[in-house]
Amino acid sequence: MAVLQMQRISICALKKDRKQILETLQRRGVVEISDLVLEDGVFEKSDTAAQRIQFEKDIAAATSALEVLDTYAPEKTPMLSMLEGRRALTTQEYEAAGAGAGQTLETARRLNALSRTIAENRAEILKLQTQLDALTPWLGLDVSMRFSGTRSTAAFIGSFADDVPLDALYARIAQAAPEAAVHIDLVSHSQDQTCVFIVTHRSQAAAVDEALRTCGFSRPASPAKESPAERQKLLNDAAAAAQSAIDAAQKEIEGLAGKRGDLRFLTDYLRLRAEKYEVIGRLAQSKRTFLLSGYVTAGRAAAVESELTGKFDAAVRLETPGPDEDVPVVLKNNSFSEPVETVVESYSLPGRGEIDPTTIMSFFYYILFGMMLSDAGYGLVMAIGCGVVMAKYKNMEPGIAKMIKMFFFCGLSTIFWGVLFGSFFGDAVGVIASTFFHSDFKLSPLWFEPVSEPMRLLVFSFLIGIIHLFTGLGIKFYQLAREGQIKDAIYDVVFWYLLVGGGIFYLLTMGMITEMLGLSFTLPPIVATVAAVCAGIGAVGIILTSGRESRNPVKRLLKGLYGVYNVTGYLSDILSYSRLLALGLATGVIATVFNKMGSMGGGGIFGAIMFILVFLVGHTLNIGINLLGAYVHTNRLQFVEFFGKFYEGGGRAFSPFAAHTKYYKFKEEI
Repeated sequence: MAVLQMQRISICALKKDRKQILETLQRRGVVEISDLVLEDGVFEKSDTAAQRIQFEKDIAAATSALEVLDTYAPEKTPMLSMLEGRRALTTQEYEAAGAGAGQTLETARRLNALSRTIAENRAEILKLQTQLDALTPWLGLDVSMRFSGTRSTAAFIGSFADDVPLDALYARIAQAAPEAAVHIDLVSHSQDQTCVFIVTHRSQAAAVDEALRTCGFSRPASPAKESPAERQKLLNDAAAAAQSAIDAAQKEIEGLAGKRGDLRFLTDYLRLRAEKYEVIGRLAQSKRTFLLSGYVTAGRAAAVESELTGKFDAAVRLETPGPDEDVPVVLKNNSFSEPVETVVESYSLPGRGEIDPTTIMSFFYYILFGMMLSDAGYGLVMAIGCGVVMAKYKNMEPGIAKMIKMFFFCGLSTIFWGVLFGSFFGDAVGVIASTFFHSDFKLSPLWFEPVSEPMRLLVFSFLIGIIHLFTGLGIKFYQLAREGQIKDAIYDVVFWYLLVGGGIFYLLTMGMITEMLGLSFTLPPIVATVAAVCAGIGAVGIILTSGRESRNPVKRLLKGLYGVYNVTGYLSDILSYSRLLALGLATGVIATVFNKMGSMGGGGIFGAIMFILVFLVGHTLNIGINLLGAYVHTNRLQFVEFFGKFYEGGGRAFSPFAAHTKYYKFKEEI
């Protein structure tokens, strides 16, 4: 367990080597670059905002082009393709592919243009379809909807907003214009609309027009000069042309599907260049030189210095960071503990002067997880599944690889506790033996069966919790002692050990408590005396020292009394470990219920089929639900109970200038 030591690195080099130096540092990914404060006026910073904005636009174009291909020419990928990781490129492959970036960018723009063509033509087809739908009621009309009559007649083409019979139309017009003679053709009618063609003598046009207006007559909006049938043909032809344009665009897109790899490289290539220009904007530069400063891990510092000074005319200076510097944090652990680094990082990285708790926490993490799931069958499924994934996909991304490895170790721990508690898919072994083989064979626990002895598991859970909490206090003692704060270590740790530990041992001398907990022993009275003295010393010590930062004796005493009151927090923390009992029992009981349900079909063929179906569905649900529960509650016990005793965090993650790519990564010897 370690927080790697960092060194400040300062680089001064010729401006002509800036591109190569930055690309070298970017491929290495081991230096975090800091902003420099300019004071003397010799150096200045470049404004690279315009270049970065252009790169971002090009990245958006390439990303959009990939989405176009995924929409119209989807790629068939294996179900677990996300585990395959990024393809590794050598520097030579990267430079060769980068030479064609301009052509690939044109391909991206073409794909986006084709996508816009498809979208525009689809919108045009929708608009045409709307016009066709509006035209449908008028297809029985054989003249243009703009037709207004002849020299001696006046024609009215329009509709009423309801279903009006022909005789009702004549009656309405006759009532509004009694002297007018009209001829009405019913073009079409429906529940919501009646379309008509009305002819009258031109001398009566004004009266008929006024009569129609009072009857709710409305003329068509934007009528075409063609007849409805002719207009329908024109619209269908236009829709067919739009569909042909769509088909042609889709065919061209499918023909460009082979460019998917180039487009993926382009997004990474442009992202690297955008990040490089972002760094260029942070450098201190003169006419011929530039300055760069940042942080590098001590283990990599010498290699970086040697490479830069060996390849370029550069001066490199390495320094130990000052006490007031905001130094980034990098964790380094062995293969057993490294997988749970993500758990620590999700809480907070160690602050200045704090130790990395990963290694100590990892032992408790795996133990607590296994106790909560506590079924050897479920653990076997986890371990085999994760083991196969780790063996098959060796190029996984670091974050995914850590998670898979963490669950692999959690699976091994689950197997261990499942064997101790005699649980293998619940009581599946015994149920199968009795139902299908008429045997009384069952899997016996190596230790005890929690369902039969829940109090025993509860006491053991409390014991694990006390060890966990006291380990956290021990780490706090170590951190304070390492910083020379021996008195604070005694005040804030030793006194709590005496109070809480003394209280626990005193309770174990009381027969009522040990009987309630199902213990087979009661400590002798001499232990009660010693425990009471220790607890008393701890309580008095806490009262006298908890408020030591206050000069007012009254405030100091009140803070001391409040400090002793916090012993209830320890009681609450210890009780929190009862979740080990709750989740462990839940896993076993639910598994047993599913086994019982599956065996209800008896021992015949039908019973076997029913048992298999219920077994697969039930245990899949059970392992999914309880796996999530074990993960969440194990994290909670670390974050709240364990870290709460010694850990403050607040460290800043190391963020090196590196190749932050999505599809490809560099394969280069450092």
